[in-house]
Amino acid sequence: MAQCVQSVQELIPDSFVPCVAALCSDEAERLTRLNHLSFAELLKPFSRLTSEVHMRDPNNQLHIIKNLKIAVSNIITQPPQPGAIRKLLNDVVSGSQPAEGLVANVITAGDYDLNISDRSIKASVPWYSNWKDTLMELKESSLYTATTPWFESYRETFLQSMPASDHEFLNHYLACMLVASSNEVEPMEQFSKLSQEQHRIQHNNDYSYPKWFIPNTLKYYVLLHDVSAGDEQRAESIYEEMKQKYGTQGCYLLKINSRTSNRASDEQIPDPWSQYLQKSSIQNQESYEDGPCTITSNKNSDSNLLSLDGLDNEVKDGLPNNFRAHPLQLDQSSDPSNSIDGPDHVKSASSLHETKKANTGIIHGACLTLTDHDRIRQFIQEFTFRGLLPHIEKTIRQLNDQLISRKGLSRSLFSATKKWFSGSKVPEKSINELKNTSGLLYPPEAPELQIRKMADLCFLVQHYDLAYSCYHTAKKDFLNDQAMLYAAGALEMAAVSAFLQPGAPRPYPAHYMDTAIQTYRDICKNMVLAERCVLLSAEILKSQSKYSEAAALLIRLTSEQSTWKGMDSDLRSALLLEQAAHCFINMKSPMVRKYAFHMILAGHRFSKAGQKKHALRCYCQAMQVYKGKGWSLAEDHINFTIGRQSYTLRQLDNAVSAFRHILINESKQSAVQQGAFLREYLYVYKNVSQLSPDGPLPQLPLPYINSSATRVFFGHDRRPADGEKQAATHVSLDQEYDSESSQQWRELEEQVVAVVNKGIIPSSFYPTQYCLNSYSDNSRFPLAVVEEPITVEVAFRNPLKVPLLLTDLSLLWKFQPKDFSGKDNEEVKELITGEPEMIGTEVISEFLINSEESKVARLKLFPHHIGELHILGVVYNLGTIQGSMTVDGIGALPGCHTGKHSLSMSVRGRQDLEIQGPRLNNTKEEKTSIKYGPDRRLDPIITEEMPLLEVFFIHFPTGLLCGEIRKAYVEFVNVSKCPLTALKVVSKRPEFFTFGGNTAVLTPLSPSASENCSAYKTVVTDSTSVCTALISSASSVDFGIGIGSQPEVIPVPLPDTVLLPGASVQLPMWLRGPDEEGVHEINFLFYYESVKKQPKIRHRILRHTAVICTSRSLNVRATVCRSNSLEDEEGRGGNMLVFVDVENTNTSEAGVKEFHIVQVSSSSKHWKLQNSVNLTENKEAKLASREKGKFCFKAVRCKEKEAAVQSSERYTFADIIFGNEQIISSASPCADFFYRSLSSELKKPQAQLSLHTEKHSIEDAVRLIQKCSEVDLNIIILWKAYVVEDSKQLILEGQHHVILRTIGKEAFSYPQKQELPEMELLKFFRPENTAVSSRPSVDQLSNLIKTSLHYPESFNHPFHQKSLCLVPVTLLLSNCSKADVDVIVDLRHKTTSPEALEIHGSFTWLGQTQYKLQLKSQEIHSLQLKACFVHTGVYNLGTPRVFAKLSDQVTVFETSQQNSMPALIIINNM
Repeated sequence: MAQCVQSVQELIPDSFVPCVAALCSDEAERLTRLNHLSFAELLKPFSRLTSEVHMRDPNNQLHIIKNLKIAVSNIITQPPQPGAIRKLLNDVVSGSQPAEGLVANVITAGDYDLNISDRSIKASVPWYSNWKDTLMELKESSLYTATTPWFESYRETFLQSMPASDHEFLNHYLACMLVASSNEVEPMEQFSKLSQEQHRIQHNNDYSYPKWFIPNTLKYYVLLHDVSAGDEQRAESIYEEMKQKYGTQGCYLLKINSRTSNRASDEQIPDPWSQYLQKSSIQNQESYEDGPCTITSNKNSDSNLLSLDGLDNEVKDGLPNNFRAHPLQLDQSSDPSNSIDGPDHVKSASSLHETKKANTGIIHGACLTLTDHDRIRQFIQEFTFRGLLPHIEKTIRQLNDQLISRKGLSRSLFSATKKWFSGSKVPEKSINELKNTSGLLYPPEAPELQIRKMADLCFLVQHYDLAYSCYHTAKKDFLNDQAMLYAAGALEMAAVSAFLQPGAPRPYPAHYMDTAIQTYRDICKNMVLAERCVLLSAEILKSQSKYSEAAALLIRLTSEQSTWKGMDSDLRSALLLEQAAHCFINMKSPMVRKYAFHMILAGHRFSKAGQKKHALRCYCQAMQVYKGKGWSLAEDHINFTIGRQSYTLRQLDNAVSAFRHILINESKQSAVQQGAFLREYLYVYKNVSQLSPDGPLPQLPLPYINSSATRVFFGHDRRPADGEKQAATHVSLDQEYDSESSQQWRELEEQVVAVVNKGIIPSSFYPTQYCLNSYSDNSRFPLAVVEEPITVEVAFRNPLKVPLLLTDLSLLWKFQPKDFSGKDNEEVKELITGEPEMIGTEVISEFLINSEESKVARLKLFPHHIGELHILGVVYNLGTIQGSMTVDGIGALPGCHTGKHSLSMSVRGRQDLEIQGPRLNNTKEEKTSIKYGPDRRLDPIITEEMPLLEVFFIHFPTGLLCGEIRKAYVEFVNVSKCPLTALKVVSKRPEFFTFGGNTAVLTPLSPSASENCSAYKTVVTDSTSVCTALISSASSVDFGIGIGSQPEVIPVPLPDTVLLPGASVQLPMWLRGPDEEGVHEINFLFYYESVKKQPKIRHRILRHTAVICTSRSLNVRATVCRSNSLEDEEGRGGNMLVFVDVENTNTSEAGVKEFHIVQVSSSSKHWKLQNSVNLTENKEAKLASREKGKFCFKAVRCKEKEAAVQSSERYTFADIIFGNEQIISSASPCADFFYRSLSSELKKPQAQLSLHTEKHSIEDAVRLIQKCSEVDLNIIILWKAYVVEDSKQLILEGQHHVILRTIGKEAFSYPQKQELPEMELLKFFRPENTAVSSRPSVDQLSNLIKTSLHYPESFNHPFHQKSLCLVPVTLLLSNCSKADVDVIVDLRHKTTSPEALEIHGSFTWLGQTQYKLQLKSQEIHSLQLKACFVHTGVYNLGTPRVFAKLSDQVTVFETSQQNSMPALIIINNM
């Protein structure tokens, strides 16, 4: 149980006190009425004695009584009505609430506070994580006093309003005060009248109520004297007369009203009566003021009902009107004074309400001074000392003597045994008439009742030893007689007496109480008495810390199957369950869950009893325990009840909060239940919003919004493809975020910005972001352009199993118009939502979210003015669909925007979009604390107008063959009101497309102008000029590939470089399929600027991603090697042979029948193809699937002057044609793609040579040697493919490039896959500690000198005439390097391998065997040699060994020079 203000040792004596009746004359009552008090009320604050009292027991032992209190009350001749008692108790409980505004002892958990005590102890730990420790701290702390004042008020009122009964005498009247006024005409006569009246009430059989203790009741005569108005002399003389007649012990002169009431305002006198009157006054509770509209009507109806309870409003039997009815029948009186106000007791409800209001200002005791207070106190002392206690002492002795004498036994009761009292039973009456449901009924003079009387008297004067032995004796007698009601009463009081005995000679007999409770409840069916037992016993058990037993006892009386049904049963059960809950929490190890469970039960019963505030409090306290435990169904139930009760009490905010909790926690309820919760919530919410229709919009809990998933898109939606026109993909909300691609776009933009700003990225540059999401950098304010829409994508989730319908959904924003042109003095106009001329807002009329569905809504704003925009959140009506639980599958409702959903109920509210920025982690301080940066994606700055470009692609292919050339068109449209300029396109794959060269000459006319609609510029050729090259030249600068330029950034050739508002222009664009097969994503970034420079936005971009699928076409591989023939037109060395292998790798997937090689062209600064050394006479080079063709071409150096005159960027193109049409390879698009592939090849990392000064000469030498084996020749293979598609023949065309760099090394047209090296055994070796010099390879060294033998192919010699055959042979040595070379020619070489001997035979060189020469740069030297043969045969003359080294180097890099092919000679005999 909760802590009480009184200890149980104080509570029980205060609950059972001697009762004294008061009977006043009308004049006396009038005197007390001047103070707004009745006589009994006047005495109430002074009814406790301030000093100890002494009396003697029957054994003449002195007995001390401490803190004795007496109860004085007016005589009421009607027993109290149960309905009135119920009403009184109900009002007492509802009037006592936890004090609002005071700091309660609270353990805070979540949104609720658990009220545990009156003092402020704050628990530092959360309730549900560590409640045991918290409670132990609270218990052990000296401050712990969790009080429940409503329970104490209830208990006090309940014990005081117990009706007097026949089986016990504790609340029977022991004495009667007869009160008259000194102002009476005949006071003595009035006293005798009052005395007769008392005698008649007590002894006349017409009155069964009130009950009197003994027939000989003490009468005490009190003369009231009004000091301010009365005659003191007269009063004294009357008092003397009274003393003569009634003795000094039996009368008293009480002087009151020492001042007049109109002087009351002069000084403040304390008012000790208010606290007592507040408790006794029935309707004096202000607790109902919250909802007067609902409650007053109840009061009216109650009062009307109770007035029909069978009360007579007439004066009965000529009784004075001050005691004709019990006050508890007066359902609503402002205070007991109303019972003497006149005949109409039940006032109308309105007058009651006024009385109630007036009562609050009434001052009690206005005519009394502090001296009067002392006089009243003195009067009570005198009455008790002189009158009451002697009377009680005498009565105890009489009863004791009577009992002993009646049995004729020994003197004192103390030595009596059972047989003393067990003699004769009651007078002979038929046993049947004596039995009733409770067993036997005794007549008043029965000896068993005398024992009980004596026991009760001893108990009232705190003589608990004697009381216990009397009760114990009486108990046995009653049990023997089966008088169960009497026995239960004796057991109850025996147990209490045993507990209260000083020095505790025996333990508290709890089993007595249990038996008494059971008897009262089950046999006697008297729940009031059973309840009294429970209240007393529970307090006693609690005082002994037996909380578990106390809780069990309290719970036992709360079952629903109570005999007394109705409100009192519920109120009693609620209070007892609450006390049981407090018992559980007070145990040594607190049982918190039991506490919470019983608080819920108590709340439920409070609710049934109509105590809404207490019910709400119980549920709120229990919520602390259930919260956060994952017991969601229990939480839902509690929250629902809290919501309901709060709503009833008009605490609408609490109601909304509770219902909100049910909806926002992941509910495990069924769909039907969730639907009910939602409807209830909407209903409550609607009421709240109606209270303040002009207030701010409330925050709605549903649906959930994932704020961090909010995306913001600036710009118009993309146009869909229109026939052959396909719009640029740009950016849209439908694209998933990909960090890799966003990084690529950023790099492309940086690249183009760097080119525009002469190679430097300006510090103010910030990558353009059209779509902001949780991955983008949102640390700065985004820039939006006026008149261009802003789309906000909000991610909603419906956690419920019922669909939600949002209507009139739109964005909530505020806007500050500003002028960014620099005029700062302009005032900032603050505009909050709803100015359509500033910002247009799109409204979605209906947005349906099905059960447990996540769905995004895209909401648009249209800024019409520059300034700062802040998007705050969304505003909408939340509702649910009438009578439809699921909206998916077959029974789905029509689409979301048809407006066909019938809304059951909806409320308007808002949800804010609050996005937490990224966690900061840069500085040490940020790393050690948790700080978040800003996220400004919802705060765009609206800037001035900018041009807006749209790009459309016409005839843009989706599939190409590798290397295929296709012509498409691009349309550029300016859809804004500003002209745009500086249009550029940047791509990571510039080799994929071209807009043509810089000059009109190079760009061919539209395709229809030439044969076969070729994309190339062609010229019809004469058939005679086949197989010889046609020469042309072009500079790479014309194609945008100059020194230091960025080939990726390509200016778009707009006419006049400006695109005016609304204008559009179409440009041709050639595409070439990438060399690798597969799917290629190619990113284009279009960059453009406004003609008028803007301060905020310098440029804009448009993105396009083209997806091209390429399939295999041709594989080309080529090698170049030195030709042995040395002549060319100038007689200078340096011819090359180029071998080209072309393989058709197409697998006919694309329907390709065959490829025709139509032309092979070369492009180089130093070399050109001269003619075709055609191995076959196949004029038309056709390749069917998987066929391979071989070509051989002769290449020669360009003329020196050709190379020298032009800049180093000039390339010579030579075309060798296999058809009747020349494709001009130096024009667009052939040259474009060639240059682009060349530039991407050049971008690949080259092996850099490390340069050190001391080794400089060596490095130079190495470079010279390496240059000898380098060749700079590029081959372009142009082809046509014949494709059958939909039974039509198409001709596709394309080109492949092979870049030849090194003599003898094979080059490919397609990128080679890197072969993974095979696994090798791990080798351990000690590295040589020599500095590794960069040596040229043996291959490179052997290319310094080119050797060539000139001799007759066959030689006839008459061996029969001359046995030695001598043949002249010329050895040509050609220096390939640009430095002087020392050469050694050694002829002593012998062929040693026997195979060579067998094949070729042996011969000898004659003459000098070794020559030492020095060859100047690129010099050709001839040596005349003689070979000597001895017989016929085929001989290989290629045996001379040639060694070479650079002249200025010592023997470094000397190596044998590469031999030419076998030089075979046939020697014939003539």
